[in-house]
Amino acid sequence: MEHLISQFTSVILAFTYKQLIMMGVGAALMYLAIVKEFEPNLLLPMGFGTILVNIPFTSALDQMAGGKLTEGALTLLFHAGISTELFPLLIFIAVGAMCDFTPLLSNPKVFLFGLTAQVGIFLTLGLALLLGFNLHEAASIGIIGAADGPTSIYVANRFAPHLLGPISVAAYTYMALVPLIQPPVIKLLTTKKERAMRMPYVQREVPRRLLIVFPIAVTLLAGIIAPASVALLGFLMFGNLLRVSGVTERLSQSAQNELANIVTILLGFTISATMTGDKFINLSTLMIIGMGLIAFVLDTAGGVFSAKLLNLFLPAHLKVNPMVGAAGISAFPMSARVIQRLGQEADKSNFLLMHAIGANVSGQIGSVLAGGILLAILS
Repeated sequence: MEHLISQFTSVILAFTYKQLIMMGVGAALMYLAIVKEFEPNLLLPMGFGTILVNIPFTSALDQMAGGKLTEGALTLLFHAGISTELFPLLIFIAVGAMCDFTPLLSNPKVFLFGLTAQVGIFLTLGLALLLGFNLHEAASIGIIGAADGPTSIYVANRFAPHLLGPISVAAYTYMALVPLIQPPVIKLLTTKKERAMRMPYVQREVPRRLLIVFPIAVTLLAGIIAPASVALLGFLMFGNLLRVSGVTERLSQSAQNELANIVTILLGFTISATMTGDKFINLSTLMIIGMGLIAFVLDTAGGVFSAKLLNLFLPAHLKVNPMVGAAGISAFPMSARVIQRLGQEADKSNFLLMHAIGANVSGQIGSVLAGGILLAILS
């Protein structure tokens, strides 16, 4: 009994204010997941894991006892799944299996927005350099603008693993907050008349052969342009090939369900190994979270402006509602739903969802290409 009391006292006295703050952060993440339902599949494991790793002498992390190193459970998972980049890549297979590129192939011009809406990545990279971060750290911060959690984790782990915690939290939190972040930016940059602009949608038959060739062709093209993107984009397109091939329905469903669920749990839980008070509570963390928000705003603005620019060269009947450009970020399908809602606020009979979905899935490709370009240039 005395031993238990002594151990209890030792743990209580060992708490630091940084650990207590991080426990509050963990509780806040769980609140967002449970009460607000913001990205609950990621934020709930991440929040609970944050509490685990900030308990003094926790067995979730490596501990030295009697001159012997005892490997913690979350540390072991981190080395197995994050350091090796395995978990983010497996998530890409699941995401690829969930993506339907039919709206994109039916309206190929919206692919432009999947590229231009990544402008926030590179502008935020420049901002991070101005604020004193080195080039690799700046690239890792900028990639938050990909609006793609696995890409952010993959690039940050390669270039700045010490920043992985705040980058992951920023990426997934802002993805969940897209319905709050995008509308004010879009309304600021567009008029009600522009938001009410209708875009007739004609469901074009996309040949099965094209759906099969597309993921293979994209992988080959991206591999030639930026070989460093092959793992990222290749796993994404492999998942999509499982979906469209027509002969691997069981594997496609497993990728979309069992694989996605298992790896999501492990990814969110394991990321929390980096969210200890001594690593997380500092000025750079606040700067990273702030720049992550700036990256999302710049992505949205870049998509809107690119649509307006495109309209200068299109005939009246082919013009694009500028809001559709904002759906070019990778936050699928939240961004497309935001565009549909804003369109119907301006005109109740306006239907932009399928156009926005096309831009949104192109953002999946664009964000991975952006990450691959950074890897190719800076590796």
